[in-house]
This record gives sequence, structure tokens and C-alpha cells, in this order.
Amino acid sequence: MTRTADNARTMLRRLIIAAVLSLALPVLAVRPVMAQEETSSSFLAPFPKGDVYSVAVIGDDMAEGLWYGLAETFATDARVQVRPKPIMLNGLMRPDHDEKVVALEEDLKRDPPAVVALMLGAWDRVSLRTAAGKRFAVGSPEWRQEYSQRADRLMKMMKRLNIAVYLVGLPNVRKFDANDDVQMMNDVLRERAYVNGMKFIDAYAGFLDENGGYSGWGPDLTGKIVKLRDGDGVYFTMAGNRKLAHFVERDLRRDLKQAQAARSVPLLGGEDEQAKINPGKAVVKQGGEGEAGAAVAVAGAAAVKAAAPSEGDQAADNGRISLKTVTPTGREDVVTLDIVRPAIPASVVALVTRKESPDRASQLGDVLVDRIASGINVMSTFTPPSSSAAGGAGRNGRMSPTQSAYYRVLVKGERLAPRPGRADDFVWPRPEPEPITIKPAFDPLETGSAEPPPAEEPPPAKKRRP
Repeated sequence: MTRTADNARTMLRRLIIAAVLSLALPVLAVRPVMAQEETSSSFLAPFPKGDVYSVAVIGDDMAEGLWYGLAETFATDARVQVRPKPIMLNGLMRPDHDEKVVALEEDLKRDPPAVVALMLGAWDRVSLRTAAGKRFAVGSPEWRQEYSQRADRLMKMMKRLNIAVYLVGLPNVRKFDANDDVQMMNDVLRERAYVNGMKFIDAYAGFLDENGGYSGWGPDLTGKIVKLRDGDGVYFTMAGNRKLAHFVERDLRRDLKQAQAARSVPLLGGEDEQAKINPGKAVVKQGGEGEAGAAVAVAGAAAVKAAAPSEGDQAADNGRISLKTVTPTGREDVVTLDIVRPAIPASVVALVTRKESPDRASQLGDVLVDRIASGINVMSTFTPPSSSAAGGAGRNGRMSPTQSAYYRVLVKGERLAPRPGRADDFVWPRPEPEPITIKPAFDPLETGSAEPPPAEEPPPAKKRRP
């Protein structure tokens, strides 16, 4: 009886431990995933080296055309710098693939880029030959397995270097049998890209015609029908390379905005660290402050003094107005509106009044702000032209900004009334021109005399001084 009771207690203890583990393991397995989702909010690194995203294009001959399109696209973008030339990697199924990957890894370690646009597969439609001399056709299970393993090795190598990879899929081709292989390779590359945490750019659907087939012609980025593919039915023209780069540009610019938003991270640390970074918000404890507390207080006072309006700044001048309205039920209601007049820095005031002189007052124009790379704002002013048509203000008068021509045309989208006879006057039918009558110099019926009137003598010429 004792042995039976011990066995029963042992069995019950094991069941309880198994039940506890079954409840705890899912929670432990979910926590790392949740932490990863909270910390990884951006596909690109928010703080790249030199605050510039270096882009390297890697792949075969088709990747070389992609490099031309990306270099033209980001030529004027200071945040993105495309490397001067692509890195050639002729596919995954070449006999020297292992040596090529090792050389590529050494090259990327010397100068690792922030972004890689990877495109290959145009040279991968070859059979697989094993070390035993056996061959496997393209698309066979053995061929797909080897192709997947080689793609995994290449992607894992870039993942170890913390590179954001955009894997561009192959477009459709003209030959039917080759097009089937293209779709098969895209399926393998798409699967391995998702497994390794990379983005797959599907370029196949972007070059289909209205029937879902191959066409060498198609719309470019402006919508104009142009020639996009070369005569071989595989590669692209310059317009096609620019459209191919557009698919990478679309995802890359979206990730750049997310990375820019991820730069605003909350600050951590104690009061000393916060005082060094943001001294204006330093808080000193009431009790127990020593030299450190005094230093924080001094730093906070200095920051508040520095944040005070300097000479030339215009302070904020907010106000409120009350409007009486009548509700649908007939009851009067008072609505209070806040009039926000923010503070104007001295730099903006100096920019607006840079052409001011003592004898001529400056006109406050409209300030145009354009944000460029590295968070720099470029400001310029635009003063609407004066006009005497508004209220008879004269030559130096100024019409209301909402009535000016630039506001009506560029902001409101109105069309100005055409002047009669001008090129934009499309009135139909055209008005009949007034007949031109030439009056004779002498008409006997009007004067009643047969002799013409005497000619008028010209006025005497003024004598010049000797």
C-alpha cells in the first residue's frame, strides 16, 4: 500500500509540473517576439553612418541596368548616395559561386553599405551538376533545393553585416518556357527573402500588358507609351531601367520616412544625464541636494536664460475672439476662437527686413519653407506685386493677398478672364470686326464748295540758341 501511494504521489507531481510548463512555455515564447516588434519599428537604421544612406547594387547584367535607374533617381537626394558602380555577381548557379560569395563578403566588410539592392537570376537558367557528375534540370526538386540553399547563404551573409536588402524579382520575358522558369525562381527568392527578414520587390507584374503577357512597349513614369524592353526580350532600355528602379525607390522612400520618425526616441537616464541633454527641464529635489543638485540648478538656470527671447525676436501674441451664432433651434450661442500668433525668431525677422532702408519701409511678404536633407530648413520670402486695381490704391497700393493673381491661379486654381483678342480668348463665334472707313481729304458735298480749303500752315520752327 505504501509503494502504491508513493507511485501515485509521484505521478501526480509529474502531472502538475507538466501542466505548469505547458502554461508557461507559450508565454515565454511570445515575450521575445513582442519585444522584437516593439524595438524594430524601422526597416532601415535610423542613424546611418555619416547621416547618409549608402546604396550598393549587387547582381548580374540586369542589376547593372537597375543601377543606372537608381543613380538617376537619387542624383539630387542628399540623404541617399548610390555607389559609383555596381558589384557584379553572375547568379547563384555558376560553378564559382562559393568563391564569388567569399570575395563579396570581404568587399562588404571593408566598406559596408546601409542598403543593398540585389537583383540576379538572368544567368541562373542552367542545369545543376553535382560532384558525382549527375545533372538535374532547371526546376527539378533537386535544382530548387540547391538554389534555395545558395540564396540562403548569400542572404544570411548580408544579414550578419546588418544590411537592409531589397531583393528585386525578375520581370517577365518573351519566351514561354523561360517565363515559367522566371516565375519559379521568383517563388524561391520570395520565400527565402521573407524567411531572412528582407524585402522582396515584385517587378514581374509591373511590365505585363493588358492581357497579362509580355510586351516590349508600355507606359513609362509619365504615362507615355515608350519602348521598355530590348530586342532580346529579356533586358531593358533606359526608360525600362528607370521604371524598374521606380519599384525600389517607392519602398525605399517609404522606409526612409519611417526611419526619420524613429529618430525621435525618448531619452533615458537619471537627472544628471537629463540635465546634460535637456537642461531646461532639469528638476532639483527639495531635500538632499548637494553639489550635483546645485550644478543641475545652475545648468537649468543657464538654459532658461539662453531660451529667453533674444534681441530682435517677436514674442508670441495670442488672443481670443467671440462669435455669436444661431443654432438650428433658434438659440443664440457664443463660440470662442483662439487667435494664435506664435513667436517669430530674430532670424526670420532679419530675413524679411533684409532690404529695408530708412527712407523706404519693407513689405512683409509670404515666407516659403522647404525642408531638405539633415533636417535643414531653407526659407525664402515672396512679396505679391502691387496693383492699383484693388480699391484704387494707386501705384504703390497693395491688393488683398486672396485677390492677387498668383493666389487665385496657383492656390485656388481659378482661371483668369481672358482679354479680347488675346491668345487665350476662345469666344465663338468671333465678333465681327468694325469696318474701317477712310475719310477723303476733301469732300465737295460736305463743304458745299468746289474749291478745297486752304492748307494749314505749319507752326513756326523754334529758333535755336547760337
